[in-house]
Amino acid sequence: MQQDIQSDAVEVKEEDHKPPKKGKNEVVEWLKAIIIALILVALIRWLLFKPFIVDGPSMQPNFHTGERLIVNEILYDIRAPHRGEVIVFHVPSEGKDFIKRVIAVAGDTVKVEGDTVTVNGKKVNETYIQGAIDASHKAGQMYNDKDFPNSAFPDGKVPEGHVFVMGDNRSDSTDSRMIGYVPLGDIVGRADLIFWPVKDIHLINH
Repeated sequence: MQQDIQSDAVEVKEEDHKPPKKGKNEVVEWLKAIIIALILVALIRWLLFKPFIVDGPSMQPNFHTGERLIVNEILYDIRAPHRGEVIVFHVPSEGKDFIKRVIAVAGDTVKVEGDTVTVNGKKVNETYIQGAIDASHKAGQMYNDKDFPNSAFPDGKVPEGHVFVMGDNRSDSTDSRMIGYVPLGDIVGRADLIFWPVKDIHLINH
């Protein structure tokens, strides 16, 4: 009788100390990892990068309506914009954001005369639109029909804390030739990646 009681006691003790199911623990850990990853992605997206949708023809032939971009919002906290970079910036008078290319920076003297752009007296080699310029000339037309300086903005020297920008589609772009120099404080960031449509995914060359 005593042996039976001891045996039962041992069996009960073993059941009380069964390890938790491994599968359940793994699921919980995976869920935790996924939640943390999603939070990190959200923070990175909204604090460091911003999505932007191209609207309008002003940056053709390099950017088109409906394309979605990733804009680097922290780069210009580290350094100032460089010539040739494509930026997104606020235009308070229009109540929206524009996407344009930086042509000149603070201290530069810029001149736009027909299809010739000079910065500090040197012609800018605009490889990013050269094909479009050549096609217009072949058709007997000028690619650009808005010059700078002009009656609205007679000073061609970029002031401190500003940049001069133009759209790649020179004859169909509202840019510094019409709205003036862009304050650095209005710049959202640099356009770094086209991520939609999928067939057009690529890093933006500056």
